Amino acid sequence: MKIRCQAINRFMRSIPMTLAGAALLSVPCAIAQMPPGGGQQTSPTQQTTPGTQPGTQPGASPMDQPTGSNQDPNGPAAMMDKAFVRQALQGGMAQIQLGQLALQKSSNPDVKQFAQKVVDDHTKLGDAMKQVAQQMNVKTPDSLSGKDKSTIAKLNALNGDAFDKAYIKDMVKDHKQDEKLFKQEAENTSNPALKNLVSQGGQMIGQHLQMIEQIAQKNNVVASK
Repeated sequence: MKIRCQAINRFMRSIPMTLAGAALLSVPCAIAQMPPGGGQQTSPTQQTTPGTQPGTQPGASPMDQPTGSNQDPNGPAAMMDKAFVRQALQGGMAQIQLGQLALQKSSNPDVKQFAQKVVDDHTKLGDAMKQVAQQMNVKTPDSLSGKDKSTIAKLNALNGDAFDKAYIKDMVKDHKQDEKLFKQEAENTSNPALKNLVSQGGQMIGQHLQMIEQIAQKNNVVASK
């Protein structure tokens, strides 16, 4: 119908006529192009203004439509946040159990002091992380990862100086990895509550790493990179 009206208009422009006559003849085309429903079509400005009507607006470009990526609980960013929270909760649980094991088996006062701080700090961080996890509908892990179970079993079989050195090496390695993961999450997440908690947790892990590296140097323990 639009093409047909354009052809009529071109034809009428080729015939001399008054302005009033041209306007009169253009009326049928305008009516023919009106959508059903009494001509209540929105203006082009209304169509391309984000948020004026729900859903995709006819004639609006993709950039005009709200993506909702930050609000979508099942979007890629939200799923990455959830995966981090699960990993952080599971890793914190392992840190607590390893610290408790060190308090039982170590005879090194520096190692025992560090282990107690790890237990205390990761317990507080874990409690706060669980609250954020609940808000994000993330289920709290109820068991350790296979890797952490293997580490605990290995350390549990050691005693004395052998245990201390193995524990120190593991703590240096784990805290380096955790510091990197927390830093990345703090930079990438758009969840305000999680971002604040991860920033605090990253500072805590940095303090732990500094402590255990000093203990490693004092006890002549070369930690793997």
